[in-house]
Amino acid sequence: MDNVLLLDTSVGSLNKGDDIIMKCVRYHLSKIVQDDYLLTLPTHVSPFHWYQVARNSNRVKIYSEAKYKFVGGSNLLTMDMLTHFPQWNINIFNYRPLKGSILLGVGAGKGNKVNGYTKMLYKKLLSNEFVHSVRDERTKEIMQSMGFKAINTGCATLWTLTPDFCSKIPTNKAKSVVFTLTHHTKDLINDQLLIDTLNNNYEIVYFWVQDKEDLSYFNSLRNIRKIKIVSPTLEAFENVLAMDIDYIGTRLHGGIFAMRHKKRSIIIEIDERARGMSATYNLNQIKRENIKNLDAMINSNVVTNVNLDFESINTWVSQFTNEDILRTDLSARVIG
Repeated sequence: MDNVLLLDTSVGSLNKGDDIIMKCVRYHLSKIVQDDYLLTLPTHVSPFHWYQVARNSNRVKIYSEAKYKFVGGSNLLTMDMLTHFPQWNINIFNYRPLKGSILLGVGAGKGNKVNGYTKMLYKKLLSNEFVHSVRDERTKEIMQSMGFKAINTGCATLWTLTPDFCSKIPTNKAKSVVFTLTHHTKDLINDQLLIDTLNNNYEIVYFWVQDKEDLSYFNSLRNIRKIKIVSPTLEAFENVLAMDIDYIGTRLHGGIFAMRHKKRSIIIEIDERARGMSATYNLNQIKRENIKNLDAMINSNVVTNVNLDFESINTWVSQFTNEDILRTDLSARVIG
């Protein structure tokens, strides 16, 4: 039995969207690591102090010698690892136990030019043996510019959404709806119109708190008295998704997670990330500035037909196992 290391992007995160990503990453890695012993370390907080690495203790050696070291999704790569709090919180003094790390559906933050220190650190840290799985074409180009092999598989949260699975997602309006807001991109006019539209179209409206500050923003809006608050946990969100319910909201991964639970989802596009993923993967979306058209969309036939490159996913998976994602019957199950 070999050790396999999973670098967990949800530990230390302020956003429950990272919990969604990691739950999906663990699910899709389960076939690869089923006969191995899975270890975990965080990414958002530093996994080692420099002197622990320098001493090369037995514990550090165990992590260092893991057969595979997978990095679980998220918007992890940065153009400048000298920033005060990088998403992947490592440096030139403590990276060595993580040498050979393999990306799984990882994206890059803002910017297009990686500085010299960051490029040097990534070249020491990331695997040159395996092809990396990245979330989008931009990240793929950034990785290739540094000399790495990379393939665009999309985010691991999407991998369940095969054509057969999508065909099981309802097309007509449900009785209830769960929605989300995003506190760091406020739009008081259109977000209020969203709430009013949902109140007018659904018998029961739920609000899921994906980020703690989203609740404060929600409380600043009007006509919220009858809306039911869903606790900021995946378990609470999944309990709501077990109902006859739609998802509508600005949180991209909240919408994808709802789709994985076979719920009709409309993602409200608020930034370049949502715009790019919606266009690339054919997610059902509406621009927030067009929210006045949401009423018509809610009452129309909404077909889910995600455009995912499963050949690329299978190419990445086949590096570690002979079983690809298309040989697994995903359509009959609800996948968390």
